[in-house]
Amino acid sequence: MNRGKKSAGADRAFAGAIESFYIETPEGLFFAVKGLEHPPGRRIAVVRYVPDPVSGDRHKGGMAYRRLYHFSEQEETLRAQYPRFLAFDPAFRLRLQSVPLSAVAQVHDPRRKYREMAGGCAAEGIEADACGFLDLLRREAHVPASDLGITGSLLVGLHTRDSDLDLVVFGSGSCAKVHGAMRRILDGSRGGELRRLDADGMAALHEQRDADTRMDYDVFLALEKRKVNQGRFRQRPYFVRFVPKAHEVGPGYGHLRYSPQGRTVIDASVVDDREAIFTPCRYGISGVRILEGHAVGDLNEIVSFRGRFCEQARAGESVRATGTLERVETATGSVHHRLLLGNAPEDSLVPK
Repeated sequence: MNRGKKSAGADRAFAGAIESFYIETPEGLFFAVKGLEHPPGRRIAVVRYVPDPVSGDRHKGGMAYRRLYHFSEQEETLRAQYPRFLAFDPAFRLRLQSVPLSAVAQVHDPRRKYREMAGGCAAEGIEADACGFLDLLRREAHVPASDLGITGSLLVGLHTRDSDLDLVVFGSGSCAKVHGAMRRILDGSRGGELRRLDADGMAALHEQRDADTRMDYDVFLALEKRKVNQGRFRQRPYFVRFVPKAHEVGPGYGHLRYSPQGRTVIDASVVDDREAIFTPCRYGISGVRILEGHAVGDLNEIVSFRGRFCEQARAGESVRATGTLERVETATGSVHHRLLLGNAPEDSLVPK
């Protein structure tokens, strides 16, 4: 494809792009779309892959690419080379990584990728493992193939032989069914190809995340062992994102406006974990004690756009959390506060 031209149907595909979709730009940048709320004409997204003929270790179409693993590295690269992808957002009241419609060369849809691969999957390798895993989930959870997808490096053709499996389930109903099926398999005696990470896998995952989210290894291990979204299929690590459909999550962009209020540390009780599996995830909280930061009396939720905070706490647990306090105002003028996790390495959510 000529990266200088927008592909046919890109406008329509752009309008439907949500969490786990990827956007390719004429410069050859690949952005991962984040969340479900997006301003008109832009998609909030983080840059994952950039052309790099010197140190790039991924290859596509005769071009070498480098993956940007860490948030600070992404921001620095965009500031220095591609500043048009950093823009102030009036709803979130922050300068965010985002892609305007005018800069779209192609939208990569995880569901379409699964459909394309399912018709002629390879006999071995990551393609075979991705199809095998999704076929297992479809059978065990009794969900339509149209609610399943392939994201990450495999979606955009920048995977390696040793890449992890990044999969996605769309729709709250299908998410609940797949999550339940995975837990039954992992907690049962017939795990077979689907297993939790072993000690070496957990150590590797902790090392990978430490630069962006620091956590004592013993605490990390205890929390990750009870999750189902991260594990191993066959011999390959996986991460499954559970993403509601856009119409399931409220009135959409602009109905809420967010104002950062500074770093905050709290103790609280989790009273609602029904959205804990989703990306973005949400925890309803009560009995909040603010240990550091601006004192407010209406802090009632913890949220994160980072998959690593999914399934991190359960209803009935007391937690300590560190993040950014945000004032949330609705279009009708009502106000409450939330704690946003994932913007700094020190952010955490740990049951006490």
